[in-house]
Amino acid sequence: MKKFNIRKVLDGLKEVSSSAPSVQVGPQENHLIQETLQSEHFQLCKTVRHGFPYQPSSMAFDPVQKILAIGTQSGALRLFGRPGVECYCQHESGAAVIQLQFLINEGALVSALADDSVHLWNLRQKRPAILHSLKFNRERITFCHLPFQSKWLYIGTERGNIHIVNVESFMLSGYVIMWNKAIELSSKAHPGPVVHISDNPMDEGKLIIGFESGIVVLWDLKSKKADYRYTYDEAIHSVAWHHEGKQFICSHSDGTLTIWNIRGQGKPIQTITPHGKQPKDGKKPEPCKPILKVEYKTTRNGEPFIILSGGLSYDTVGRRPCLTVMHGKSTAVLEMDYPIVDFLTLCETPYPNDFQEPYAVVVLLEKDLVVIDLAQNGYPIFENPYPLTIHESPVTCCEYFADCPVDLIPALYSVGSRQKRQGYSKKEWPISGGNWGQGTQSYPEIIITGHADGTVKFWDASAIMLQVLYKLKTAKVFDRNRSKEDKGSTEASDDDPFAIQIMAWCPESRMLCVAGVSANVILYRFSKLEVTTEVVQLLEVRMQYELNDIESPDGGGEQTSALPTPGASPQTSGPPSHPSTSSNNSDGGNIPCLKVRSAPLKQSPGYQVDLVVQLVWVSGEPPQPITSLALNSSYGLLVFGNSNGLAVVDYIQKTVVLNLGTVELYGSNDPYQRQPRSPRKTRQPSGGLCDINEGSATSEDRCKSPTSVLMSNSNLQQFYNGGGRGAKMSRKLSLPTELKPDLVLLSVCPPRGANPLDHRDNSFSRSRSSSVTSIDKEAKEAISSFHFCETFARKGDSTLTPCLYVGTSLGTVLVLALTLPPAGEQRQLQPVLISPTGMLIRLKGSILRMAFLDSTGSQLPPAYEPWYEPNVTADGEEREKVRKRRPVSVSPSSSQDLSESQYAVVCSEKQAKVISLPSQTCIYKHSITETSFILRADVVQMSQGVCVACFCANGHIMTLSVPGLRPLMDVNYLPLTDMRIARTFCFTNLGQAMYLCSPTEVQRITYSQDTCENLQEMLGELFTPVETPEAPNRGFFKGLFGGGAQSLDREELFGEVTAGRASRSLAQHIPGPGGIEGMKGAASGVVGDLARARIALDERGQKLGELEERTAAMMASADSFSKHAHEMMLKCKDKKWYQF
Repeated sequence: MKKFNIRKVLDGLKEVSSSAPSVQVGPQENHLIQETLQSEHFQLCKTVRHGFPYQPSSMAFDPVQKILAIGTQSGALRLFGRPGVECYCQHESGAAVIQLQFLINEGALVSALADDSVHLWNLRQKRPAILHSLKFNRERITFCHLPFQSKWLYIGTERGNIHIVNVESFMLSGYVIMWNKAIELSSKAHPGPVVHISDNPMDEGKLIIGFESGIVVLWDLKSKKADYRYTYDEAIHSVAWHHEGKQFICSHSDGTLTIWNIRGQGKPIQTITPHGKQPKDGKKPEPCKPILKVEYKTTRNGEPFIILSGGLSYDTVGRRPCLTVMHGKSTAVLEMDYPIVDFLTLCETPYPNDFQEPYAVVVLLEKDLVVIDLAQNGYPIFENPYPLTIHESPVTCCEYFADCPVDLIPALYSVGSRQKRQGYSKKEWPISGGNWGQGTQSYPEIIITGHADGTVKFWDASAIMLQVLYKLKTAKVFDRNRSKEDKGSTEASDDDPFAIQIMAWCPESRMLCVAGVSANVILYRFSKLEVTTEVVQLLEVRMQYELNDIESPDGGGEQTSALPTPGASPQTSGPPSHPSTSSNNSDGGNIPCLKVRSAPLKQSPGYQVDLVVQLVWVSGEPPQPITSLALNSSYGLLVFGNSNGLAVVDYIQKTVVLNLGTVELYGSNDPYQRQPRSPRKTRQPSGGLCDINEGSATSEDRCKSPTSVLMSNSNLQQFYNGGGRGAKMSRKLSLPTELKPDLVLLSVCPPRGANPLDHRDNSFSRSRSSSVTSIDKEAKEAISSFHFCETFARKGDSTLTPCLYVGTSLGTVLVLALTLPPAGEQRQLQPVLISPTGMLIRLKGSILRMAFLDSTGSQLPPAYEPWYEPNVTADGEEREKVRKRRPVSVSPSSSQDLSESQYAVVCSEKQAKVISLPSQTCIYKHSITETSFILRADVVQMSQGVCVACFCANGHIMTLSVPGLRPLMDVNYLPLTDMRIARTFCFTNLGQAMYLCSPTEVQRITYSQDTCENLQEMLGELFTPVETPEAPNRGFFKGLFGGGAQSLDREELFGEVTAGRASRSLAQHIPGPGGIEGMKGAASGVVGDLARARIALDERGQKLGELEERTAAMMASADSFSKHAHEMMLKCKDKKWYQF
């Protein structure tokens, strides 16, 4: 039985340290670290979704609340208010949203879906919910219209009929407009689906109905008959009224606009073809593409605006989609980057019977949202404040950092603000509704996204907002025009050669390292000063280790050995004149996949390139993709690995310190006994690496590459970079389409490598059971993860030394001990020595994550160097002062006794283990999943302690305590529907996580109970109490002689009393989950349900509040009065009159 050492527990409490008490783990006594995290600290919920709505299909705007709603093809609803106020909801059915209609200034929205259902959303709560739904059974919905300040919704159908729904009760009225009554009796053909419904702005009793075939009908609601019919021989796409209600405009499928007088029956008063060439001889202009939508907006002092989408002539091949703005005699054609889904004109008034005064146009494109300023010359666009550009280039990888250093976001913002484009409208963003949440969560959060075109974007993600801070273009380092003779371009032509595959970032030192698909690694430093780099520093590395056919030993490193080596291939005979222009031999040796630019590079403030490392082709074979990457600013080292092995680069001296095949890391104790298939030239085991002392190589040789020449007792010890025939270079990022089913496991996320297999014989595909013994002997073992740490390098060590832990795809953890020269000048000159100390432990499945705890159970972060300005030309001493390595121990225990231990936490695709150091005994192990595998694991700091967070391919999100590995949470969150989720899922500290839920959107989730509880406060309000503007003045003469707006008692016309009930089989009513929450409010206002649904909202300021209180008091007194009356009645029921 495990017991607590109570004395140490009490000692720990005395120290009042925030972490758990320290208890020594030894082989004799088995003690526990007291774990502070419990399962009640965890709860999983979605917090917020950012980015552009994926595959948008419809849009609506509330002109009083100033809220924009966008519906998508997957049934999602995104609502946008002022910058920072946005909300995501989802229709359960997942059917496309075909139309949205706000109940203007009522805090409600009607959505119509492609599955013929209509829903009423309550927006008066922070998480909008459906109050009612209505599902049509026999007819398909094609168009909806809800007049301003009306509670009767018109629904047009594919059969040409119009049904009317009461939005308060969501019941169908018995009043129906049948298509055969609307069209002329003499016409034999069906008029087609209803494509438009709207009431006359000046007369609510008159409804205009547009049928697809080209017939428009003016329907008199009271007399239930058609007043006028207008026919045109081209199909209609949309109709719009002039605000005076005497004219309307139609857009047609042949690219024409027709303007009609409502009393003019025969033909339109004007026909316009905005983009048609007008022939001289009075013939009809040539047909154009359909005008999909038209809007007709009037201004008090000037010409009306006619705004339309589509209608371009057919001969404009390759022309981009356009929005056309016709204003008086001028016509502006505004080209868009993507096809137009919908557009809306924003006007000063919500009343359709007043001068509209348009001031902006919101254009919803397939992949962007553009708002055009109509009031300024040249129609400039507004600068979009929403984070809608996540997908500008497809996202290939992400990293998420919560609780960053506080100076980081301001630093990134200051360099990023200089990248802003010019020429935007000077006005405020017009979508300005809602209020921000009152959240108290204040720690800085940063999301970094890597993209297919080589850009890296930094986002401020603090307090559930998202804002772009800074954008880095890594492709600038390379020449764009790659010549066709290049070996690289024939194999992987027009994919994305600059795509980012893995990113490593040190927030404290601000060092950034990215690995690209073209087997390149770029190291960046952060600077606030501009600098021009004459020559980009470049290292070329040959990594090709094969156990068979090794006949020609090649030197490794960035430059090949100048010493004569037996049987060396021609390109290794001497150092090439310039690293990037290696001799292009027939066997394709030494060619990098991308050419680094030779011209001077001007680098703006921000991230500036410090070093480029490229893997080159060896013996006609492309380099394998990089599968893992890490850097440490305190040690000045950068390490990367692929399916061949690993390379350690000293970025201070700009040299390769180590370049080893995975097999050689094991030395003589390789557990897999991989035998060479062909007799090998005499070769010493590379375990000899441990014995190298400082004087082993001359300084001249060392400058070339510490790996290429290693002398030991004047024996030339050679590391073989074998010239085997590796797999063709796989440039694609791991996406499901290019994978064979049995290889899916290996290609799920970049840390495991896009293609670590030899495709020649496909003899090896990892079995799902991952039993280590059954692995094919010739299996390539990829490097899957790294971790730098200050720990005990060997078993029984008594001192801490800098180490690099290496995890492989076969589940092995290997340790490399690092010997670093002292800081200062010697660090620039003396070499870094690395000795492999062998294998630490084996797990099932590929190693995903490693971390270290001190003896109290607190996480030990890797050592780092604080950020300093790299471009300062101060004298050396000052420079060195800033560059001193900070002390490494950052654990709460003030000084670690030598007797005290550390714990290594290792998590693989299948299990987690905790190893006690320096004894190297496994003290805890937990099998996380048997049937599935883990895609992402992180060791994260919660406010109450440390835990392991895992995301499993079967959709489960789990947390485990450390060091005890007790399961704390296991939620079946979402099935892995596509590889994008696997590639972009990441956990970070304080219970935050994120992934890309679509190509354009980031979904953030939390697994912390605290955040879930505070989420309601943090979310913004969509609905704010706003006075509805006053209705337009009718004027004296209009009042005297009639004219002006005619109102209509729709209740009398459509209500049950007059119209009766609709057929039950036509549609079924479904009460929504959001309907119960707000039913206790008062039943007043235009829309009773919504008024009920508001939760203690101060609608008209204090007076209304007092009035409500009085009403409530009156209701309470009426209630008690009725009770008393009832009691009296019961008491007196049986008494005769004379007994009183």
